[in-house]
Amino acid sequence: MNKEELNKILEKHKLWVDYKEGGERADLSGADLSGADLRDVNFRFANLRGADAMDANLKGAYLIGADLRGAHLSGTDLSDANLSYADLTGANLYSSDLRGANLTGANLVGADLSYAILRDANLNCTQF
Repeated sequence: MNKEELNKILEKHKLWVDYKEGGERADLSGADLSGADLRDVNFRFANLRGADAMDANLKGAYLIGADLRGAHLSGTDLSDANLSYADLTGANLYSSDLRGANLTGANLVGADLSYAILRDANLNCTQF
């Protein structure tokens, strides 16, 4: 997926999140986002199921309620990201940076957290 396509999807998603006309929930299921710079992006309730975001920069991203089931997030910077109530069932978070991330109520059942950095992450009510 090129940057222009991604920007269009994100623009429509922002409208959808804000309940505005022309909005559409972002469907990035299976998308190749590896290495992308997605700092502070609003992916609230977005469908990222099975997406490949290996080595991407999602620092400070807003992923509340996002569907990240089976997503490949190894080596991804998710520091200070808000992943509360996100579904990360079976996600690959190997060696990802989750420092200061909010994982309140997130579903991490079957997720690979090997070598992940979880320092100062909020894990209240998180399912493992």
